[in-house]
Amino acid sequence: MDRKRELVDILNKWAHEYYVLDKPTVSDKEYDTLYDELKKLEEASGEVYPDSPTRRVGGEPIKGFEKHTHIARLFSLDKSVTKEELRAFLTRVQKAAEREVEYTVEYKFDGLTVCLTYEKGEFVRATTRGNGVVGEDVTAQVLTIKSFPLRISYQGTLEVRGEAVIRLSVLDEYNKTADEPLKNARNAAAGAIRNLDPKITRQRRPDIYFYDVNYTSDSLPMSQTEAHTFLKNEGFKVYPYFAVCKTEDEVLAAIKTVETERKQIDVLTDGAVIKVNDWALREEMGFTDKFPRWAMAYKFEAEEVTTLLNEVIWQVGRTGKLTPLALLQPVELGGATVSRATLNNYGDILRKDVKIGSRVLVRRSNEVIPEILGATEHYEHSKEIEKPVRCPACGSSLQETGAHLFCPNRLCVPRIVAALDHYAGKNAMNIDGFSESTALQLVEKQGVVKVSDLYNLTAEDLAKLEGFKAKKINNLLSEIEKSKTPKLDAFIYAIGIDGVGRVAAKDLASRFGSMETLQNATVEELLALENVGEITANAIVQYFQDEDNLSTLRALVEAGVSPVWSDEKKEGVFSGHSVVLTGTLSSLKRSEAQKLIEEKGGVCQSSVTAKTTLVVAGEEAGSKLAKAQKLGIPVLDEPAFLEMLEK
Repeated sequence: MDRKRELVDILNKWAHEYYVLDKPTVSDKEYDTLYDELKKLEEASGEVYPDSPTRRVGGEPIKGFEKHTHIARLFSLDKSVTKEELRAFLTRVQKAAEREVEYTVEYKFDGLTVCLTYEKGEFVRATTRGNGVVGEDVTAQVLTIKSFPLRISYQGTLEVRGEAVIRLSVLDEYNKTADEPLKNARNAAAGAIRNLDPKITRQRRPDIYFYDVNYTSDSLPMSQTEAHTFLKNEGFKVYPYFAVCKTEDEVLAAIKTVETERKQIDVLTDGAVIKVNDWALREEMGFTDKFPRWAMAYKFEAEEVTTLLNEVIWQVGRTGKLTPLALLQPVELGGATVSRATLNNYGDILRKDVKIGSRVLVRRSNEVIPEILGATEHYEHSKEIEKPVRCPACGSSLQETGAHLFCPNRLCVPRIVAALDHYAGKNAMNIDGFSESTALQLVEKQGVVKVSDLYNLTAEDLAKLEGFKAKKINNLLSEIEKSKTPKLDAFIYAIGIDGVGRVAAKDLASRFGSMETLQNATVEELLALENVGEITANAIVQYFQDEDNLSTLRALVEAGVSPVWSDEKKEGVFSGHSVVLTGTLSSLKRSEAQKLIEEKGGVCQSSVTAKTTLVVAGEEAGSKLAKAQKLGIPVLDEPAFLEMLEK
């Protein structure tokens, strides 16, 4: 066996353990060392095995999606929303079978259906479902996902079906640093797979759960149970819950289990899928024009409610983009009072036929924020929402770029306030005691227009602000002074380059090491980074070509702001540990606990993953604690955590 083949096999085994089994056996460093060796060997020889892990790196953007005809049609499922409809389905199956019937019950994930094709054991293509007969080729995008094999032992022609999803924890993590947060996991998954730029797909970190064998050139398998086992044995990621039921009561009990447990799992689900297990019986029952007669999707009651739309206001962000915010008649939804919901842009308003004074349908089903699905009823007094032509804050004529409206005025007050607030934030320059209201007062009363103006403030200036006494003035001036030596990644994030979140900022700092080097980076150099796509790369280059931005950066340097960067790892009691905090700590704020962990060598994570080595659980710890216990990850309560900090 040549060294390249050996490395491919080893790396694929490790990737399967990490991404599919959730049981890593080696460190990231060990994996990266062999990966780099493989890459060098491939570059030297010019040969890449079809199942090489280096194929999974996102390639260049494509111009459009090519159409592809599925070997076998991908039918959608008939749906039931009541127990009566479900019982009627089970009765129809029983009558058609005239014998004892076995059913399977699985989770119904809410994402995007994809179909993967294999020939002679090699992965050759990935497509969307499309209309069931013809889908779109998304091979380049799906290749960035690591939860499926590039090579399998089955040597015939094979089509397997799965649901592309984005984990809720991944969505939450992405939205913390994204300039434009993704609204919900379902749309995020579809948008990731159907993005023309595979690097964007990789940044959003979709996953695939496989659940069906759509076509084989041989006669296997003979049941859904066999199909589930076949997929698992071939290395495809399958969800562990899989119930086999022989009676109506067992089916209903399995559905109840799915409905109860779905809020504790990290994937958006909207129901359960019930199928006849025996494929021979499936052949007998056949299909309608749209659906198989042997399967049914049972949809759970969505967390939706109707209410009146009272008003739409337009908010101006730090980039000048206007976002419509719907003000609703307060209504209870999902255990919370909802009084507002976002609408993406004016096109979204038109598509959903939303009007002032109309009744609208609002959903909150594992989404990050409430979503208006559309209007349910218009009244005589309902009126159209006008598309703004001028900025609601400064009156400037708006510019339209793509689907969004922008205020071009850099001196627009909300833009300045948002930029100052972002710059001073905890994840940026960490100026404690600085708030949005402080920023607004500084703009209105002291004429602050750039972040560099903060370093010219005096005690006399701050004394003119409402609520500022001697102690608060001294504290804020001290914090501003302290911010002059930020970490480079925090500074890059703070200056607000469009599309650069915390993760990308850290990558940029690690790769370029200084602002001077970053300022001269080319688009090609930027695209080599994992968390930088084409749009962001161009935004970075354009940022450093803008004279206003360069003027601000020069003013910051003159004020004494000097970012520092060091890749050196801190040593301490948490060295080598990836730690997740969950619940409420009585003695520390979460941000304080995270800082202490990092100061003592640890890395803080937002969710429990296979990389997590410790979980700190405070009061009212929830699903993260449950997942940690399930995975056998050590858990520290607050006293044990505090004791560890003292070591």
